[in-house]
Amino acid sequence: MARSRLTPQRESELYQAVIDLLGEVGYDGLTMDAIAARSHSSKATLYRQWGSKPELVAQSLRHHEPVRIAEIDTGTLRGDFHEMVARTDDCRMEKDSAMMRGLAHAIGDNPELLQALRELLIEPEVTGLGQVLRRAVERGEVAADNPALDLVPHMMIGAVVARPLIEDRPVDQAYLMTYVDAVVLPALGV
Repeated sequence: MARSRLTPQRESELYQAVIDLLGEVGYDGLTMDAIAARSHSSKATLYRQWGSKPELVAQSLRHHEPVRIAEIDTGTLRGDFHEMVARTDDCRMEKDSAMMRGLAHAIGDNPELLQALRELLIEPEVTGLGQVLRRAVERGEVAADNPALDLVPHMMIGAVVARPLIEDRPVDQAYLMTYVDAVVLPALGV
Protein backbone atom coordinates (compact mmCIF):
# COMPACT_ATOMS: atom_id res chain seq x y z
CA MET A 1 0.00 0.00 0.00
CA ALA A 2 1.25 3.49 -0.80
CA ARG A 3 2.06 5.82 2.05
CA SER A 4 -1.26 7.12 3.27
CA ARG A 5 -2.12 10.75 3.78
CA LEU A 6 -5.56 9.76 4.97
CA THR A 7 -6.34 9.97 8.65
CA PRO A 8 -7.06 6.67 10.36
CA GLN A 9 -10.69 7.77 10.78
CA ARG A 10 -11.02 8.61 7.08
CA GLU A 11 -9.37 5.36 6.10
CA SER A 12 -11.80 3.48 8.37
CA GLU A 13 -14.77 5.26 6.78
CA LEU A 14 -13.52 4.34 3.33
CA TYR A 15 -13.03 0.69 4.32
CA GLN A 16 -16.56 0.63 5.71
CA ALA A 17 -17.91 1.99 2.43
CA VAL A 18 -16.19 -0.87 0.60
CA ILE A 19 -17.62 -3.46 3.03
CA ASP A 20 -21.12 -1.97 2.71
CA LEU A 21 -20.95 -2.00 -1.08
CA LEU A 22 -19.61 -5.56 -1.14
CA GLY A 23 -22.61 -6.63 0.90
CA GLU A 24 -24.99 -4.79 -1.41
CA VAL A 25 -23.63 -5.60 -4.89
CA GLY A 26 -21.00 -8.32 -4.44
CA TYR A 27 -17.44 -8.22 -5.72
CA ASP A 28 -18.31 -8.34 -9.41
CA GLY A 29 -20.74 -5.42 -9.07
CA LEU A 30 -18.29 -3.38 -7.01
CA THR A 31 -16.58 -0.63 -8.98
CA MET A 32 -13.99 1.95 -8.07
CA ASP A 33 -16.49 4.58 -9.28
CA ALA A 34 -19.07 3.32 -6.78
CA ILE A 35 -16.49 3.24 -3.96
CA ALA A 36 -15.39 6.79 -4.81
CA ALA A 37 -19.00 8.01 -4.83
CA ARG A 38 -19.95 6.23 -1.60
CA SER A 39 -16.82 7.36 0.24
CA HIS A 40 -16.78 10.90 -1.23
CA SER A 41 -13.30 10.28 -2.61
CA SER A 42 -11.77 10.46 -6.03
CA LYS A 43 -10.82 7.39 -8.02
CA ALA A 44 -7.32 8.85 -8.28
CA THR A 45 -7.04 8.82 -4.48
CA LEU A 46 -8.21 5.22 -4.32
CA TYR A 47 -5.73 4.06 -6.95
CA ARG A 48 -2.91 6.12 -5.43
CA GLN A 49 -3.50 4.65 -1.97
CA TRP A 50 -4.34 1.03 -2.86
CA GLY A 51 -3.34 0.49 -6.48
CA SER A 52 -6.21 -1.81 -7.40
CA LYS A 53 -9.70 -2.93 -6.51
CA PRO A 54 -8.49 -6.34 -5.20
CA GLU A 55 -5.96 -4.65 -2.91
CA LEU A 56 -8.55 -2.19 -1.59
CA VAL A 57 -11.08 -4.97 -0.99
CA ALA A 58 -8.53 -7.15 0.82
CA GLN A 59 -7.35 -4.22 2.98
CA SER A 60 -10.98 -3.36 3.78
CA LEU A 61 -11.70 -6.93 4.84
CA ARG A 62 -8.55 -7.02 6.97
CA HIS A 63 -9.57 -3.78 8.67
CA HIS A 64 -13.13 -5.10 9.09
CA GLU A 65 -11.98 -8.37 10.71
CA PRO A 66 -12.73 -7.98 14.44
CA VAL A 67 -10.82 -11.01 15.72
CA ARG A 68 -7.04 -10.96 15.81
CA ILE A 69 -6.56 -14.62 16.53
CA ALA A 70 -2.94 -14.40 17.70
CA GLU A 71 -4.00 -12.06 20.53
CA ILE A 72 -6.34 -14.66 22.04
CA ASP A 73 -4.77 -16.62 24.89
CA THR A 74 -7.18 -17.88 27.54
CA GLY A 75 -4.82 -20.57 28.79
CA THR A 76 -6.64 -23.49 27.13
CA LEU A 77 -7.21 -24.41 23.52
CA ARG A 78 -10.94 -24.88 24.08
CA GLY A 79 -11.10 -21.47 25.73
CA ASP A 80 -9.18 -19.90 22.84
CA PHE A 81 -11.54 -21.35 20.22
CA HIS A 82 -14.61 -20.35 22.19
CA GLU A 83 -13.23 -16.82 22.57
CA MET A 84 -12.63 -16.61 18.81
CA VAL A 85 -16.25 -17.52 18.17
CA ALA A 86 -17.63 -15.28 20.91
CA ARG A 87 -15.96 -12.18 19.51
CA THR A 88 -18.30 -12.02 16.50
CA ASP A 89 -22.06 -11.77 16.90
CA ASP A 90 -24.52 -13.92 14.92
CA CYS A 91 -25.80 -11.11 12.69
CA ARG A 92 -22.30 -10.15 11.61
CA MET A 93 -21.35 -13.81 11.08
CA GLU A 94 -24.28 -14.24 8.71
CA LYS A 95 -23.39 -11.12 6.71
CA ASP A 96 -19.69 -11.95 6.63
CA SER A 97 -20.38 -15.54 5.59
CA ALA A 98 -22.52 -14.39 2.66
CA MET A 99 -19.89 -11.85 1.63
CA MET A 100 -17.11 -14.45 1.81
CA ARG A 101 -19.12 -16.91 -0.33
CA GLY A 102 -19.45 -14.17 -2.94
CA LEU A 103 -15.73 -13.47 -2.80
CA ALA A 104 -14.96 -17.18 -3.07
CA HIS A 105 -16.88 -17.20 -6.34
CA ALA A 106 -15.06 -14.08 -7.58
CA ILE A 107 -11.55 -15.43 -6.93
CA GLY A 108 -12.09 -18.11 -9.56
CA ASP A 109 -11.89 -15.44 -12.25
CA ASN A 110 -9.52 -13.05 -10.53
CA PRO A 111 -6.04 -14.28 -9.52
CA GLU A 112 -5.12 -10.76 -8.32
CA LEU A 113 -8.00 -10.86 -5.83
CA LEU A 114 -6.99 -14.34 -4.66
CA GLN A 115 -3.40 -13.19 -4.12
CA ALA A 116 -4.47 -10.05 -2.23
CA LEU A 117 -6.87 -12.01 -0.02
CA ARG A 118 -4.21 -14.62 0.73
CA GLU A 119 -1.58 -12.03 1.64
CA LEU A 120 -3.72 -9.61 3.60
CA LEU A 121 -6.48 -11.72 5.13
CA ILE A 122 -5.93 -15.47 4.99
CA GLU A 123 -2.21 -15.76 5.77
CA PRO A 124 -2.35 -13.48 8.85
CA GLU A 125 -5.31 -15.43 10.23
CA VAL A 126 -3.71 -18.81 9.50
CA THR A 127 -0.52 -17.56 11.15
CA GLY A 128 -2.51 -16.40 14.19
CA LEU A 129 -4.29 -19.75 14.39
CA GLY A 130 -0.89 -21.44 14.16
CA GLN A 131 0.28 -19.43 17.18
CA VAL A 132 -2.79 -20.51 19.16
CA LEU A 133 -2.14 -24.14 18.21
CA ARG A 134 1.59 -23.89 19.05
CA ARG A 135 0.72 -22.63 22.53
CA ALA A 136 -1.59 -25.64 22.94
CA VAL A 137 1.27 -27.96 21.92
CA GLU A 138 3.63 -26.19 24.35
CA ARG A 139 1.06 -26.62 27.16
CA GLY A 140 0.83 -30.32 26.33
CA GLU A 141 -2.82 -30.15 25.22
CA VAL A 142 -2.08 -31.37 21.69
CA ALA A 143 0.61 -33.78 20.50
CA ALA A 144 3.16 -32.02 18.33
CA ASP A 145 2.89 -34.75 15.68
CA ASN A 146 -0.91 -34.68 15.45
CA PRO A 147 -1.72 -34.56 11.71
CA ALA A 148 -4.91 -32.55 12.38
CA LEU A 149 -2.82 -29.50 13.38
CA ASP A 150 -2.26 -28.61 9.71
CA LEU A 151 -5.93 -29.17 8.89
CA VAL A 152 -7.54 -26.84 11.45
CA PRO A 153 -7.84 -23.89 9.02
CA HIS A 154 -9.53 -26.22 6.52
CA MET A 155 -11.90 -27.49 9.19
CA MET A 156 -12.91 -23.98 10.27
CA ILE A 157 -13.43 -22.70 6.74
CA GLY A 158 -15.32 -25.88 5.93
CA ALA A 159 -17.71 -25.28 8.81
CA VAL A 160 -18.51 -21.79 7.59
CA VAL A 161 -19.06 -22.89 4.00
CA ALA A 162 -20.86 -26.17 4.69
CA ARG A 163 -23.73 -25.12 6.94
CA PRO A 164 -25.46 -22.76 4.50
CA LEU A 165 -24.84 -25.23 1.68
CA ILE A 166 -26.04 -28.37 3.46
CA GLU A 167 -28.64 -27.02 5.89
CA ASP A 168 -29.61 -23.72 4.26
CA ARG A 169 -29.04 -22.10 7.64
CA PRO A 170 -26.65 -19.32 8.58
CA VAL A 171 -23.52 -19.87 10.63
CA ASP A 172 -23.96 -18.68 14.21
CA GLN A 173 -22.10 -18.86 17.50
CA ALA A 174 -24.00 -21.90 18.81
CA TYR A 175 -23.23 -23.88 15.65
CA LEU A 176 -19.53 -22.95 15.68
CA MET A 177 -19.16 -23.70 19.41
CA THR A 178 -20.70 -27.14 18.83
CA TYR A 179 -18.52 -27.69 15.76
CA VAL A 180 -15.35 -26.79 17.67
CA ASP A 181 -16.27 -29.12 20.56
CA ALA A 182 -17.50 -32.01 18.38
CA VAL A 183 -15.06 -31.87 15.44
CA VAL A 184 -11.99 -29.67 15.87
CA LEU A 185 -10.99 -30.43 19.46
CA PRO A 186 -11.52 -34.22 19.16
CA ALA A 187 -9.47 -34.24 15.95
CA LEU A 188 -6.69 -32.58 17.95
CA GLY A 189 -7.02 -35.09 20.77
CA VAL A 190 -8.44 -32.55 23.22
